[in-house]
Amino acid sequence: MSPVAANAGIKVSFIEPERYTDAELHSEYGAKSRSATLTGIQQHLERLGERYLKPGQDLTIEVIDIDLAGQFELWRINARDLRIMREVTWPRIEVRYTLEQNGVVVESGEEAVTDLNYLMPAGIAYSSDPLRYEKAMLEEWFRTRFVERQPVLG
Repeated sequence: MSPVAANAGIKVSFIEPERYTDAELHSEYGAKSRSATLTGIQQHLERLGERYLKPGQDLTIEVIDIDLAGQFELWRINARDLRIMREVTWPRIEVRYTLEQNGVVVESGEEAVTDLNYLMPAGIAYSSDPLRYEKAMLEEWFRTRFVERQPVLG
């Protein structure tokens, strides 16, 4: 009987989400709005793990902080719940991660995932996903860090 390769797995957790810089999708809904953000990010990272991790790989990601793209401009009376995107309000998600291959740590680190050019990709602004900029940024980071295995610089 030949050995069967174990399935790849990913575990995502959020460290003190109530202290995150800006994780609310809506300006006036507090924890409920933050919960939607965390669920969206967790599900997206899990899909990336299913798509890109190889059998026998396990990835643990702890999200330390979230600063969503754009910002609310509460002084806009008729648009208080509208997130305004500007070149200087790029998304940033701080993570700590450990990648294991068959139980052996092959890479670990902590970094701030950012995309200063988040407004540039063609077509992304037309998506209706409220986390489209963060998801695109995380996918690029995931592929670079774990598929193409680019080392952390700095």
